[in-house]
Formats: sequence, C-alpha cells, structure tokens
Amino acid sequence: MNDLPLKFRVLTCILLLMAGVHILNMTNGFQFVGYGIRPRDISSLPNILSAPFLHGSVGHLLNNLIGLFVFSSLCFVRSIKSYLGCSLLIIVVGGLLVWLFGRPATHIGASGWVFGLWSLSIALAWFERHLVNIIIAVFVIFFYSGMIFGVLPGAAHVSFESHLFGAVAGVLCATLVAKRRRVKSLS
Repeated sequence: MNDLPLKFRVLTCILLLMAGVHILNMTNGFQFVGYGIRPRDISSLPNILSAPFLHGSVGHLLNNLIGLFVFSSLCFVRSIKSYLGCSLLIIVVGGLLVWLFGRPATHIGASGWVFGLWSLSIALAWFERHLVNIIIAVFVIFFYSGMIFGVLPGAAHVSFESHLFGAVAGVLCATLVAKRRRVKSLS
C-alpha cells in the first residue's frame, strides 16, 4: 500500500492527459479526430495508440474518464506494472481488432480501454480464483453488469466495435496474466 500515492499520481496523469488532449482538440476544431482508427487504412494503423485519447464531445470524454477512473482503480489493487502492461495490451489488441474488423468510420475514445479493464476485472476472477479478484468481479458485475449491452450494435455514432474488441482484449489479457502467474508459481 506504500505506493498508493504513486498509483494515484499515475492515474491522475492519465486522466489529465486525456482531458488536456480534449481541450486542445476542441480549440483546434476537433482536427485531432483524424488521428482515430480508420479500419483497414494502413496510414491509420499507428493511430491505435492515439485514438483512446481523442473524444468527440465533453460527454463522451466524461463517460470515459469516469469508467477509466473506476476500472483503473480496481486494477491498481494488483500493481502499477500490471495495470500499465494490461492497459497497453488492451489498447493495442483491441485497437488492432477494430482496425481489422471495424465499420468504415473513424473510431475514437477510451471506451475500448474501459471495456477491456471491465472484462479483465471479471475474467481474472474466473482464471485465477483469488479472493481479491473474486471480490472485485462481484463488485463489477453487481454495479456494472449493464455494460454488457455496450458490446452490441446500437447508435450509429457509437463504436460498439471498440467496446466489443476492448472486452475481448481484456479477457485475453486475463488469460495471459493468469498463465504467467501459474508458470511463475511453478518455478
């Protein structure tokens, strides 16, 4: 617990960076939206890393900031290193799947990351079956089970693909984390 201030600073920096990027984007007429993911457009492949930091409106940003705060905080129960590694994997794998299979549109926002952390929080309980992970999963299922509907097609302007593939990446991440810990405990 002695690194709690560090965890808080890391999360605060991520959230402030996201808000700062949004303010810059707004003041520039949302020109940064061009750095979102455009499926199957080779030139937008690097945008997998920028898309989570871009949002179409203040409401879009606030929804993702709240979700990112909640699920990041839950992931910080483990460690900063685990959180950062899982976040990177979720962003890259989820973004790559959106790039490969998404609708022709520009996909932006941190919701894929949020959905990835959401599914990671649940899936770790299934794969590891540690008490802390089970408590976190029960909390997430009880308070955030409605997020399951976000992976289904809905409003045309909402990238359900980011939600779906972020959630898939979170489950993949949970399997890799559990497998790595099992191998570590055997050695």
